[in-house]
Amino acid sequence: MLDAKIPAGPLDKKWENYKGHCKLVNPANKRSLEVIIVGTGLAGASAAASLGELGYKVKAFCFQDSARRAHSIAAQGGINAAKNYQNDGDSVYRLFYDTVKGGDYRAREANVHRLAEVSGNIIDQCVAQGVPFAREYGGLLSNRSFGGTQVQRTFYAAGQTGQQLLLGAYSALERQVALGNVKLYARHEMLDIVTIDGKARGIIARNLITGELERHFGHAVIIASGGYGNVFYLSTNAMGSNVTAAWKATRKGAYFGNPCFTQIHPTCIPVSGDHQSKLTLMSESLRNDGRIWVPRKKDDNRKPNDIPEDERDYYLERRYPAFGNLVPRDVASRAAKERCDAGYGVGSSKQAVYLDYAAAIQRYGKIEAGKRGLESPTAEQVRQLGMEVVAEKYGNLFEMYEKITGENPYQVPMRIYPAVHYTMGGLWVDYELMTSVPGLYALGEANFSDHGANRLGASALMQGLADGYFVIPYTIGNYLADEIRTKPIPTDHPAFEEAEKQVKDNIARLMGIQGTKSVDHFHKRLGKIMWDKCGMARNEQGLKQAIEEIKALRAEFWKEVRIPGAAGEFNPELEKAGRVADFLELGELMCIDALERRESCGGHFREESQTEDGEALRDDANFSYVAAWEYKGDSNYVVHKEPLVFEECKPTQRSYK
Repeated sequence: MLDAKIPAGPLDKKWENYKGHCKLVNPANKRSLEVIIVGTGLAGASAAASLGELGYKVKAFCFQDSARRAHSIAAQGGINAAKNYQNDGDSVYRLFYDTVKGGDYRAREANVHRLAEVSGNIIDQCVAQGVPFAREYGGLLSNRSFGGTQVQRTFYAAGQTGQQLLLGAYSALERQVALGNVKLYARHEMLDIVTIDGKARGIIARNLITGELERHFGHAVIIASGGYGNVFYLSTNAMGSNVTAAWKATRKGAYFGNPCFTQIHPTCIPVSGDHQSKLTLMSESLRNDGRIWVPRKKDDNRKPNDIPEDERDYYLERRYPAFGNLVPRDVASRAAKERCDAGYGVGSSKQAVYLDYAAAIQRYGKIEAGKRGLESPTAEQVRQLGMEVVAEKYGNLFEMYEKITGENPYQVPMRIYPAVHYTMGGLWVDYELMTSVPGLYALGEANFSDHGANRLGASALMQGLADGYFVIPYTIGNYLADEIRTKPIPTDHPAFEEAEKQVKDNIARLMGIQGTKSVDHFHKRLGKIMWDKCGMARNEQGLKQAIEEIKALRAEFWKEVRIPGAAGEFNPELEKAGRVADFLELGELMCIDALERRESCGGHFREESQTEDGEALRDDANFSYVAAWEYKGDSNYVVHKEPLVFEECKPTQRSYK
């Protein structure tokens, strides 16, 4: 049994009681304790800023040239918080309930409730930092709706919320850098965890400019390196996003939780050809006002504006009247796939549906005309006024769409299709966010923690900042209070030497292959296997085939990959090769986990387990647990199960109808 270290007592008092009884480190002792943080996105930057502010000696590592380039900037739509500014019935409990239900009852209640509790503090923190959230006319912060909820709780800064939040966290981080409390290592990639006497005590990092390997000691290590969606090659993730930090932790004994839980985002620009190396996300906030539809006739090749209203199928509104276009992402994605597979897709590929803003432009235009006292506005005036409102709310997203597709979304509906986006799986952590390796923590998307089998929109930014600003300062102190007598361990310790030797040997092995095929060649092939057989729908036969195909592909990779250049220099192909080697191992484990979980839940849809009308069918009697996989060597894993107990949110068949 895994010990999640969930505090005793009522659910709504657990976090308060924990904070009141956890161990503390006095300020003088904090100055002698060192913490390593891998990743400087929202989770890593907020953790580094918070721990530096507390007085710890922090080393923060990122492979980008600046912490500002973390993939957190790509989260456009917003951040959830239970402020109830709209007075529409929101509360901490309702945010907690929506998150557990949205995750299809595969998340740990205690962690989710803590997330909902601190959500309001996040908004206060970010406003104090100067994050330019959108505001109503009277000055109050504005909110909009996101999928899986019936209230407006999503705070936003136009269509660049993640960027603005990261700039706030980055500013706090740079303040600590200037004060000398945090040392920032840009263009460094963590390639191994160093453990001594069973505890995480440091990392081996590669300087990506010079190629040199470096040893760094820490009393504790925090992994905040994001998710692993790029295992699919085509995803909405930045091309540099990878699983290497988390996977190296797994190979050093940290369990990997629920790896098969990956999220397919319904609102992405469709694939346009084999030349593509990534996909572009159109924010879920667009579903707040846009209507999704397909033609009622199969293979209808008319232009969208030529199709009359009564010949359009607004299928989400038809199938899920209570939530309409704001159903959770997994539900919306599968519905789009079903329509396209049935022959109702649009565009040249027929693998797309329409996201239409015509009705929203009309609605906003009439409201604006009324505000301006225009009693009989012309249709063109209404349209122009409506476009101005939409541009203020979503303008940069519309501009991005037009630049990529060459189509004006103010005039014709956008074309969208689901794509790999977020990963709910990650390093298994307990209530304190510690992995199964003492002293090794995982924050944000790098852990499996708060979203179950499906993440609701605008909850990624919430979790990353909650972990960094408001959770880890307490929980890591509880651990470090017992480490104040541990002196800094010299990096010539045998454990550091052995870890560096293993990294050197692995690099030498990669460079020595000198095969005939590029790294991207293998990454694309892996991505196709994963998308076809472990993507939006999975079945037993396909998963078994995928496992064997990935094993064969991995064997071919280690014989045929070609990496130009040398190890001791700037070498992006070597960086990619190491990351793809890790993806090849992770991909196999994802398929193993998906095969083992013989139920459908959230983003994990097993074709053998569905209701009569095609909805996901959970098996709570047999699969109400977190699957935490222990690495035992090449293709050898042992699963540990953490039972999920629901005291407040009793599992029911999820319905958004």
